[in-house]
Amino acid sequence: MPTVYAALRDRLLVCTSADRRPNVWTTVTRLEGHTLECIAASPARPERVFVGTFEGGLFRSQTGGDSFERLETGFVSDAVLSLTISPHDPDVLYAGTEPSRVYRSTDGGDTWTQLTGLTDLPSADEWSFPPRPHTHHVRWLEVDPFDPERLYVGIEAGAFVLSTDGGETWQGRPAGSRRDNHTLATHAGREGRVYTAAGDGYAVSDDGAKTWSRPQDGLAHTYCWGLAVDPADPDAVIVSSASGARSAHTAETAESYVYRRTGEVPWERLDDHGLPTGDGVVRAVFETTDEDGVVYALNNRGLFVTDDFGDEWGRVGIDWDEELERQTPRGIVVLPS
Repeated sequence: MPTVYAALRDRLLVCTSADRRPNVWTTVTRLEGHTLECIAASPARPERVFVGTFEGGLFRSQTGGDSFERLETGFVSDAVLSLTISPHDPDVLYAGTEPSRVYRSTDGGDTWTQLTGLTDLPSADEWSFPPRPHTHHVRWLEVDPFDPERLYVGIEAGAFVLSTDGGETWQGRPAGSRRDNHTLATHAGREGRVYTAAGDGYAVSDDGAKTWSRPQDGLAHTYCWGLAVDPADPDAVIVSSASGARSAHTAETAESYVYRRTGEVPWERLDDHGLPTGDGVVRAVFETTDEDGVVYALNNRGLFVTDDFGDEWGRVGIDWDEELERQTPRGIVVLPS
């Protein structure tokens, strides 16, 4: 059974199965009181987990979540909003901050180098995050699974940005790209395929993010956040979405949904499939594994899993009390034991 790291707004839940029994879980809390923003870990180094916070910088565990240390990074601020680990080398990772900067480590987080030039892009003067309009941040980072030098960056809000040379130079706002990118994804089985779930809708590219299409048919809620792609099928996509930020992120006013698209057919809303949606449910975040059809979903009602890419979801039996129903998840990592 896997280990699940559930990053909530003010704590990290580390969930492991007890005695390898699938319905018996042990949950411990880490980093309580910090304002969590993102989490990353690699199956190639499962003992090492990174968590970015808004006010406390970057934390690393080298003990599978048993303990964490705060890293001295030299970032422009302590607001670390995005992290990703290269699929080509688990010692190579990237971090994004507020204000928007991108940093790279090649030694597992011990030292960091800023990839300069991001804010020299022509569109940078238009980047702005509505709750803090004087600034903006790097919401998502993704390394291309076919090219370790190709990096995709989502700026909240203002631009999709890519680099083809490891961050030496940047290209912003390619044709058809979204402006308010929240979650990006690629697929190990389809070279050139890039996906985005954005506040201004869903989009997909088949040429390494040079150009984009925007299939929206059936997607009635277009403020998209979470995103998952079936490892077995690059044309099978799940997103979480709402009508706007207020109904996506705040439990008291939440009303979010989950949609699925397979091939060229319209989006299908996954109501009544075992995953809570609708009134009172915040937008979900998702995680896939190397198993075909398997997706984990985390929202304010708990942790859920499907093994048939959304036809039927079941609740994972981790501890989930009433207080957690007011939380908004920031990220999820699922690693093999």
